[in-house]
Amino acid sequence: MYALTEDALNKELLYEIIPRVEKPARYTGGELNMTEKKDAEVKFCLCFPDVYEIGMSHLGSRILYHIINKRSDAVCERAFAPWTDMDALMRENGLPMFSLENKRELGKFDIIGFSLLYEMCYTNILSMLELANIPFYAADRGGEFPLIIAGGPCACNPEPIAPFMDAIVVGDGEEVIGRIIDIYKAWKKSGEPKRSLLIELARTEGVYIPSFYEPEYRDGTFDRLVKTEPSAPDKITKAMVKDLDTAEFIGKPIVPYMSIVHDRIALELFRGCTRGCRFCQAGFIYRPIRERRLDTLLNMAKELTDCTGYDEISLMSLSSGDYSRIHELVPEIIDTFRDKHVSVSLPSLRIDSFMKDDLEKMQSVRKSGLTLAPEAGTQRLRDVINKCVTEEDLLRSVHDAFEAGWTGVKLYFMLGLPTETDEDLMGIADLAKKVAREFYSVPKEKRGKGLRITVSVSTFVPKPFTPFQWEAQNDTEEVIRKQQLLKEALRGVKNVEYQYHAPYVSRLEAVFAKGDRRLAGVLVSAYKKGARFDSWDECFKLNAYEEAFAENGLTVEQYANRRTDINANLPWEHIDMLVTKEYLKKEYERSLSAALTQDCREKCNGCFGKRCAESCTMNDVRHDRKTEEAE
Repeated sequence: MYALTEDALNKELLYEIIPRVEKPARYTGGELNMTEKKDAEVKFCLCFPDVYEIGMSHLGSRILYHIINKRSDAVCERAFAPWTDMDALMRENGLPMFSLENKRELGKFDIIGFSLLYEMCYTNILSMLELANIPFYAADRGGEFPLIIAGGPCACNPEPIAPFMDAIVVGDGEEVIGRIIDIYKAWKKSGEPKRSLLIELARTEGVYIPSFYEPEYRDGTFDRLVKTEPSAPDKITKAMVKDLDTAEFIGKPIVPYMSIVHDRIALELFRGCTRGCRFCQAGFIYRPIRERRLDTLLNMAKELTDCTGYDEISLMSLSSGDYSRIHELVPEIIDTFRDKHVSVSLPSLRIDSFMKDDLEKMQSVRKSGLTLAPEAGTQRLRDVINKCVTEEDLLRSVHDAFEAGWTGVKLYFMLGLPTETDEDLMGIADLAKKVAREFYSVPKEKRGKGLRITVSVSTFVPKPFTPFQWEAQNDTEEVIRKQQLLKEALRGVKNVEYQYHAPYVSRLEAVFAKGDRRLAGVLVSAYKKGARFDSWDECFKLNAYEEAFAENGLTVEQYANRRTDINANLPWEHIDMLVTKEYLKKEYERSLSAALTQDCREKCNGCFGKRCAESCTMNDVRHDRKTEEAE
């Protein structure tokens, strides 16, 4: 481990170092609405394993920060992965990892919670632990060290980082976090060994204790997970906030001194999705859908604009256009805040959403870009992935936007989807050209100036708890070939910019998305060879991972490029995200014949199996909709 200075944190040295880095505001704290508590019975640090401007854009962390600090017996502070310049200076000067609020050494907290938003942040977790002089592996940490926990979307397959964690929260954290603090507080007073704390935590719905389970392998592949603690549950059922309308939100959110990725008010309309796109993990793991009431959202919008000074409200959800009262909400917000020049943005607009009037209203306050996601270039492939939109939907949507004065359109696609052919790839180029022609079909007096079309193409990553979780990712050579094929097809197309990423990061994302506990050793080996900020092109070290896999007797191909038998046990089999394996199998089989599955707003498809009637709030939504139609 890294040797630290004897003093917990030399603040004078810290303030001497901060001006020497590229962006000092990442480390100063003291922002507007920051909670200032010096002490409490339970000290909790929310750690985001990426830079400040990304972590501060994460809505979930902001919600938990508010919930914990609302308690009189707990204090919550924040820490973010120091960028390479700050990391080097901290090591050079022996400064430990610290929190922003009170510059408290990370090792002095009771609980440290990491947010797992994407797989390529895992080595940053190791970096933050090392800078805090905390052992990587949970087995090496006694009761004198902080309790290390994690949560977030990657917790649906936590196995690659499971050996590092004392506990992992699966599902929504708003209600679980309070129970964890209560249990920890009681244990702290009891003087009992750490194992008694873990046993009590294991009784909490949504909390997974990795040390209570051991993996077994057969013929070099994962076979099953064996329970070693009798009191631990056989399956960890995800925690779920059932009534989002009354759930805690973000209170007075911290307003950073520097620009962050999402530098605006984030208003979460609902959680979950009913569309069932077969590649989309979020669309399955966040089910069922839970909406906030219109008046709740309007009250939130007023409170947040009053306490932050922001002049843009982003309507957040997996598909904002699916909010049942979106056509009332958008004009209501714009009209209410017209005097303050507050604009509305929809970061996840459905192509088949009829929003022409809303688009015109939005452009009346501030012009911005429009993002749409056709995902695939042909109707055949869109049917395979259950993206229930047509070319006509896309062209109608962009036509409406161009008529409303929009000039910037970003189109998201995926490369390497199951059953994809070169004809499907050429369909992406054809669609981009048709979108450009749609702009010029609008009369000059109605359309804006300076058309900008961005075609952004990411590599398909098979994810747990999707119908494509058994699929293989295209190998690197095939991904590169397809990227170049599409690049040539778009070369010289006026007003169209083509964006894509090197395939190596996507390949590792697939590895850690589908992986098992053996990958923890790979992560440690890669980290020791310099792997940090793996999702950043300028930092990614391919050689570090190639050597790390070899050292651990594993290969990338056995995880990313191997199709899994549909009846095999999966490393995440012990996690219950409510959607049944039987349903995912059925959807996978339907994909092979390009059969569509309709939106469950219209008809229950039984994704929760026998639990659909009691667990799915869509039953109530459908009942309410029929009542409204009858009236």
